[in-house]
Amino acid sequence: MKRTAGVLLHISSLPSKYGIGTLGKEAYNFVDFLCKSNLHIWQILPLTLTSYGDSPYQSPSSKALNPYLIDLEFLISDHLLYKDECESIKWFDNESRINYEILFQNRYKVLFKAFERFNRGDEEYQEFLNKKEYLDFAVFMTLKELNEYKSWNKWEDKYKNYFPDIENEIAKNYKDKVEFYEWTQFIFLKQFNNLKDYAHKHDVKIMGDIPIYVSYDSVEVWKFPELFQLDENHNPTRVAGCPPDCFSEDGQLWGNPLYNWDYMKKTGYKWWNERINYNLRLYDLIRIDHFRGFSGYFSIPFKDKTARNGKWIKGPGADLFKDKLDLPIVAEDLGMMDEDFYKMMDIVKYPGMKIVTQCFDNKDEKSIWRPSNYSENFFAYSSTHDSQTTKQFIDELDEKRKDLMEEILDDECDRLKISKLKNKTNESMTLKICELNFASKAESSMTPLQDFLAIGKEGRMNFPSTLSTDNWSWRYKYQDFEDKKDNLIKMINGWVENYNR
Repeated sequence: MKRTAGVLLHISSLPSKYGIGTLGKEAYNFVDFLCKSNLHIWQILPLTLTSYGDSPYQSPSSKALNPYLIDLEFLISDHLLYKDECESIKWFDNESRINYEILFQNRYKVLFKAFERFNRGDEEYQEFLNKKEYLDFAVFMTLKELNEYKSWNKWEDKYKNYFPDIENEIAKNYKDKVEFYEWTQFIFLKQFNNLKDYAHKHDVKIMGDIPIYVSYDSVEVWKFPELFQLDENHNPTRVAGCPPDCFSEDGQLWGNPLYNWDYMKKTGYKWWNERINYNLRLYDLIRIDHFRGFSGYFSIPFKDKTARNGKWIKGPGADLFKDKLDLPIVAEDLGMMDEDFYKMMDIVKYPGMKIVTQCFDNKDEKSIWRPSNYSENFFAYSSTHDSQTTKQFIDELDEKRKDLMEEILDDECDRLKISKLKNKTNESMTLKICELNFASKAESSMTPLQDFLAIGKEGRMNFPSTLSTDNWSWRYKYQDFEDKKDNLIKMINGWVENYNR
């Protein structure tokens, strides 16, 4: 088995003068950085549309791709946009933050201008349209637009329940609107596949991410209500979340509709099979979020305000994956797991996940979170998009816990036979934690770019179970990265060579 290393960075976090990272020049520059650093995996977050809360994990479609990430410079080069049409808009207030409200108000208007100039007779485009792969999404978004972007259950009555005739009616009566949404998918795929080809030529694989659940306000729930636990009016009966624990006395109420696994089993898990196959056409490997939800899922009464009254229900387990055992899947297995989960993992044998910063709570030398104890079948992280950045973790420790962390850090350096730090600044300890991850036995060492840059709280990507403009909005500044890039490349190359990655 080849040991690998990579970076976790969402496309949206790339620098751009148009308010959000895109599939453009800076994405290619980032592939160059990965190649020069001998890093072979670029892990991104879901590429699906963002909606309420700006989260790529709460999307109006499980497959449609986010038009915000389409690169405007490429559209200018293709003579579909003029530069002043893009530059006349103030796309952000803060260079380090995405302003999703500005994007919502302006991005589709600019993209529609490009659509109007596009040659719709293009043969490749016509072939794409004839497949109708994104037609239901385009109809759904058109209806959302016509209904002031309300959730589908608040649309006028004739459109609340999906029928094929509705799809045909909207596609006919609002041809330009529907086709525009389909065109965004065509352009996105064209730009993304070009980027992926470039990455492959530089020996870099793209790792995608599949949220386990879909949003209630999504084309899937509207079109395929039988797949979900809904009542006769298509309202959820039970919803997803996590039970109360030491971090939250009320638990986490996510609110996503739960799957009707009995029905899905009768279909041979057709919808999930298609979803996984679709994502493996997009990406080289995929992480499935909240993998524990397949062995058993937490079910909460729909109208409850907290997760306190939820209960665990047995899921499909390994039966869903029995014909997928050889697929390049990484199972997100963080948190408390039970016997059923471990039985499922013994069968599927997908790599799980580890996070180094979780090893600093106690002196237990046998802790599964210590890098020196990692086994091979893991993707190990210094931190993730849902956790504190590593430097933030260190910055926020009180004196007692920081002393404990430094003691464990020294011990792990001894156990993994790497040099200890003499000058323990928070920045140097951040990078030492990244190095420990490289030195571990884990199959792949993954590092968020924020940790390589030793960025603190300001670089955190998400604060789970909160709504905030700080969530999903972090971007790195071009010059900040450029100033550190050469030293980073040299440092990472040394780790890759020393630890055989």
